[in-house]
Amino acid sequence: MGQIRHGGGAVPNGVRAAIQRSQASAKELSRTYGIDPKTVLKWRKRETVEDRRTGPKAPRSTVLSEEEEAAVIAFRRHTLLPLDDCLYALQPSIPHLTRSSLHRCLQRHGVSRLPEIEGDKPKKRFKRYPIGYFHIDIAELRTAEGKLHLFVAIDRTSEWSSPGFVDTL
Repeated sequence: MGQIRHGGGAVPNGVRAAIQRSQASAKELSRTYGIDPKTVLKWRKRETVEDRRTGPKAPRSTVLSEEEEAAVIAFRRHTLLPLDDCLYALQPSIPHLTRSSLHRCLQRHGVSRLPEIEGDKPKKRFKRYPIGYFHIDIAELRTAEGKLHLFVAIDRTSEWSSPGFVDTL
């Protein structure tokens, strides 16, 4: 006895391949496999039996602009701070940034996970400085609209950081 499929059920890969190889009409195949004739026609047109990717073809943020995304990515790559520390450091410059939008942005660009620290090498410590001594780094961001410069000030003692953005130097 044949298997009865419900309307929203996925067609197995074996059935998809059989549909693609078969010379029978769409009406006959739909009766044989218990699926809609439109589904038969859909799988006949396709070259593979794999499902297509769902979602947008070019994922982008609905919250952040391209410049803001570039700044977030550069900040994360440059500082290697954890998610919450990045959020607190970037929120003064990007007030509408939320934890979830930051996480999605980092995931989209492949920097949501910090790199593993090698166990053999001890982490090199900075020289001791009094609170208030800031180390300032500059990173250049290239976007479709032009260049931005990211300034990051890091207090070596408390590890507090603060980013700033400038269009041109």
